[in-house]
Amino acid sequence: MLHQRQDRRRFLQGAGAGVLGFWAIGGRSGAIGQEQGSPSSETLTARGVAFLKSRQEEGGGWSTNISPGITGLVVTSLLRSGVTPFDPVVEKGLALIEQTIGPDGRQAEGPHANYLMAIGIMAFHEAKAKGVGDRYDAAIAGGQSSLIGLQWDETEGKTPADPFYGGAGYGGKSRPDMSNTSFMIEALRETGLPEDDPALQKALLFVSRSQNLDSEFNDQPFAKKVNDGGFIYTPANGGESQAGDAPGGGLRSYASMTYAGLKSMVYAGLSMDDPRVKAAYEFIRQNYALDENPGLGQQGLFYYYQTFAKALAALGDPALVDAEGVSHDWRADLVAALAERQGELGEWVNPADRWMEGDPNLVTAYALLALASARSMGGPKT
Repeated sequence: MLHQRQDRRRFLQGAGAGVLGFWAIGGRSGAIGQEQGSPSSETLTARGVAFLKSRQEEGGGWSTNISPGITGLVVTSLLRSGVTPFDPVVEKGLALIEQTIGPDGRQAEGPHANYLMAIGIMAFHEAKAKGVGDRYDAAIAGGQSSLIGLQWDETEGKTPADPFYGGAGYGGKSRPDMSNTSFMIEALRETGLPEDDPALQKALLFVSRSQNLDSEFNDQPFAKKVNDGGFIYTPANGGESQAGDAPGGGLRSYASMTYAGLKSMVYAGLSMDDPRVKAAYEFIRQNYALDENPGLGQQGLFYYYQTFAKALAALGDPALVDAEGVSHDWRADLVAALAERQGELGEWVNPADRWMEGDPNLVTAYALLALASARSMGGPKT
């Protein structure tokens, strides 16, 4: 299993979400999750790509009335699904992202600045990897600096003893949370920041405090009350979980943030030998499921799918043995779950409309990102 992995480089090689693209998967992975009579990963992807292409707005975006960040997610998902950066749809999307975050990567503002910047530079990096040369180098470098500038640290008067320290919020002075922080870490690593960079090591302090684990790495009182290795939303301001309070006190862990936390710890250089990674992985073994987001049911299900796939792809093992000793091909399970939920037009949408998952553009992008990660089986780019 994973704790027996002999070469830690598998955590650090390749892109965590579909560097090869869906046209060049290679070998047997081309039929991930395909059972007799069921659609393959490639079929699901092709239908999802066609749906998103049909939904582009005149200005080049998707669901811009809901959030400007959705365009970045859609473009990234298209690029990771085999669409080239020279496709007119992608070109228009990239142009809008550049307009949003600026050609120097320092223009994103407003209540979602962290997401806009993180998602934007990942889209640019995917385009760079697929042949646009140095077109977006300045934006990527500036975006990295902007993300680090949004991080809570000494610049904001915080010390490593503060629960805010190392985390990222939506933007400005908003309190940090695990979702924003995990996107920041992912963007910085995938665009080339080394795992030992001070920004990532600061972020690791925040990530460690977001885990329900009674250890030397978490000095928050809620950790001792649950201590199941799972993650909550934020340790800031006394702690908060989107899954609510745990029976008997403390804050309930839930799966989507646990996978985000696990991915973040791997991206920041931790291996399966680290007690934090072991504890998060044990929570996953105890709560393995694809029919729900454990701890939240159907809420945030597709966000869960993309964090699930990114984290397990970064670990690099196609099998996961759950707490009952059952071995799961998580990639096949993921494809089956997405096949069951894809609509007639190739779209995905979540009837449990929380966190904008009633929007088919956002949810289809999440699904395509999950499928791309399942195919890639890599880690963050170096």
